[in-house]
Amino acid sequence: MAMASLPIFDVDQWTEDNKSSFVPPVCNKLMYGAGQLKVMFIGGPNQRKDYHIEEGEEFFMQLKGDMVLKVVEKGQHKDICIKEGEVYLHPSRIPHSPQRFQDTIGLVIERERTKDEFDGLRYYVDGTTDPLWEEWFYCYDLGTQLKPVIEKFFASEEYKTGKPPKGKVFPPPPVNIDTKTSTSPPFSFKKWLEDNRKEIAEKGRKVLFGNGEFQLTVWGEGELEVEHDGETLLWQMEGEAEVTCARGTGTMKAKTCILIQAGERYTVKRHPGSIGLTVTTNPLANKCKE
Repeated sequence: MAMASLPIFDVDQWTEDNKSSFVPPVCNKLMYGAGQLKVMFIGGPNQRKDYHIEEGEEFFMQLKGDMVLKVVEKGQHKDICIKEGEVYLHPSRIPHSPQRFQDTIGLVIERERTKDEFDGLRYYVDGTTDPLWEEWFYCYDLGTQLKPVIEKFFASEEYKTGKPPKGKVFPPPPVNIDTKTSTSPPFSFKKWLEDNRKEIAEKGRKVLFGNGEFQLTVWGEGELEVEHDGETLLWQMEGEAEVTCARGTGTMKAKTCILIQAGERYTVKRHPGSIGLTVTTNPLANKCKE
């Protein structure tokens, strides 16, 4: 009996098929979102003044055009420019506000929140890092939960005046906001790959990011059998690879991806000239450092 074909996405075709989602007012669409990994593509223009605060990291890969990520780092406003072809891992618990432009597309990966975690949207008094208005909530679907929170702010007195009510004292947030970590600059994935291609060929792999919650590893030619407790995103960067699991089998070509389910044993055979990326996450990794 022939094995079923695995649901492998061609990223360019998928973004083209969903291009109506990457313009206002939506600007984003989830490719995968039912489980641990939230894999989304985001377009623009999308100019925002709200800052998102979450307890998990966020991975950015800018596929088309540039974007700016406004952050509040160590109590100071800062702009991080993520250019086309660059990757960036945003640390947990640092306020950030993505600014996206017309005719751009970016990949963002977040993780599922644990039941005791909160997300926050915060607005600052213009020109300062003093909070103007904020709301905290358990996030199960940021795509639908964001809009009503923003509308609530637009209906507030703070939005009309640009100032918090006289004498207002904000209670301690349910998230321990990071005021000590310095963000690392984005970098060109293509250049990183060229600088590390020899090591990948010799050792079979090289960690792209791996000091926190997200583990991103770049793999070269070879065969590997894996079973991971959480979900795994396979992203084929160059060449071809064969993927097999209990659900079926499939061929991955350049710029294709598939999500392996939590606890699902799979085999991936990367052909000569193949370069693949795996993405997994451990939600407890950063909590162990606190």
